Amino acid sequence: MATAGSSTGATTLPPSTRIAYMGPPGTFTLTALQTQSDLVRATLVPLMSIPHVLDALETGSVDFGFIPIENAIEGSVNIAQDSLAFDFDFLIQREVVVDVQLDLMALPGSATADDLSGIHTVKSFPVALAQCQKFLRHELPAVHIEETASTALAAHEIRTEEQAGVAAIASRAAADLYELEIVAPSVHDNPDNQTRFLLVGKGEIPPPTDNDKTSIVVFQHHNEPGSLMNILMEFESRRIDLTSLHSRPAGGGLGAYCFLVDFEGHLCDYAIGDCLRALKMKQRDVKFLGSYPAAKDSTSNRDLVSDEAWANAVAWLGQLRRMMT
Repeated sequence: MATAGSSTGATTLPPSTRIAYMGPPGTFTLTALQTQSDLVRATLVPLMSIPHVLDALETGSVDFGFIPIENAIEGSVNIAQDSLAFDFDFLIQREVVVDVQLDLMALPGSATADDLSGIHTVKSFPVALAQCQKFLRHELPAVHIEETASTALAAHEIRTEEQAGVAAIASRAAADLYELEIVAPSVHDNPDNQTRFLLVGKGEIPPPTDNDKTSIVVFQHHNEPGSLMNILMEFESRRIDLTSLHSRPAGGGLGAYCFLVDFEGHLCDYAIGDCLRALKMKQRDVKFLGSYPAAKDSTSNRDLVSDEAWANAVAWLGQLRRMMT
């Protein structure tokens, strides 16, 4: 089961659009993509991994890529975050959040919910496996774990290779598509399991919708005490609400980190623009990942300093400065 929290106000894409996604068919990525009425009418291109999707976008063989970026249980999809932060210059076009149910499935007759002794191997996408650690530890403690490029690929391999005694952790859609039997439903550790996906493209920033997010990467040049606090103060002073903050190794040796920051608001907002300008001035190396429509119900009740209030403050300061002799 996957329930969408789709973006509101997102720019509608024409049916001629080509979108690469992490396949094969039956992945949660495809399920999330299909919640978007315009995206589902596009030409959908399943590829084997997140890097393959982003490579296709880089070479121009597709117009957009659709990838998972974060899970409520396991956290960041590191390969996706690192690719956007370090390897590619793409802009996020929208986000989609879906509720995710993970099921254990196998060839018909392999096992039952009351007797899993016939299962010797469980395979799935690493992020999905990490979401089911309690189930695997308690119900299948001696099972061999095998990682695959996607949840759907695990199901596909079991069916095409007739792998007896092997189970996949995947979606109900994958079970139906590859004619597997669900032997244990809802094996994820937390019932509030959600995954966030991003549509990424080249060179365009979507217009503001009044329900937007902005994403950036801030690189540290020196491991100085209080450096993170200095970054956070730029947001606090402008009443900008952070929705996500992750640190990642920046590849410059131990102690070199960058911060991936998501926050409410759009580049067009005066306070957001002023915050970005201050961060660029102080930190020097800031990568802009996009301003884009947020998923439904993503905004907090905290009011951003309005453009009008900010402009009034700037005008007031200007008047004071003109009084100087």
